[in-house]
Amino acid sequence: MAKIIALANQKGGVGKTTSAINIAAALGVKNQKVLLIDFDPQGSASSGVGVRKPQIKQSVYDVLIGRCRASDVIIKTEYKNLDVMPSGVDLAAAELELADFENRQNRLRDAIAEIKDNYHYIIIDCPPSLGMLTVNALTAADGIVIPMQCEYFALEGLSQMLMTVKQIKKLYNPSLDLTGLLITMYNGRLNLSIQVMEELKKHYEAKLFSVTIPRSVRLSEAPSYGAPIHYYDKKNKGAVNYGKIAKEIIDRT
Repeated sequence: MAKIIALANQKGGVGKTTSAINIAAALGVKNQKVLLIDFDPQGSASSGVGVRKPQIKQSVYDVLIGRCRASDVIIKTEYKNLDVMPSGVDLAAAELELADFENRQNRLRDAIAEIKDNYHYIIIDCPPSLGMLTVNALTAADGIVIPMQCEYFALEGLSQMLMTVKQIKKLYNPSLDLTGLLITMYNGRLNLSIQVMEELKKHYEAKLFSVTIPRSVRLSEAPSYGAPIHYYDKKNKGAVNYGKIAKEIIDRT
């Protein structure tokens, strides 16, 4: 049965979708069968693994509102062991529509129950908010990876995110655990980055991944080619480090 990992942070622009794409691809390279669920209405994770809008007949939105089964919308990508459940702008409406459903926080968990045995890992790319979509993702997940930058406001955001995880754990999903904190866009030459990293080590050292993801032009370019960084430039430091993080996720789960 698949281990379900949600990548979530209510703050946008922290490299969450980039990390979801590249962790999913790196797990696939390590012979793990992976499903990437694009749970963000922007649909960036779908296009980032080469899925174009004309290919999407139905999306995760249709699954959430019960219009079709999860297995009906899954698309096989051209990358090793990697499938995707695509998203689109209609998913934004789900925030409102789910209010009318009983047990609305369980919609995703119930929908993917039928396909869990087909994968080793299911990676969920959450939207940058703490709304009903993120609640659904965390209720379905076994673990959460929180991508964050080494900035002062990131520490405040982390506290808020951890409070949300605590609430979801208490109310809906007792087995939810913090898989790890992932530092993205890291620049070790900046004093602020070093200070924030020291603060994180002081409080969360056991949960920090052993490597950070550096700022990289190649890493930023890869999604526009519909390719994870391993396939776009496998010698890039970001590609190497996402590979190491994928190994750590396997070890931790």
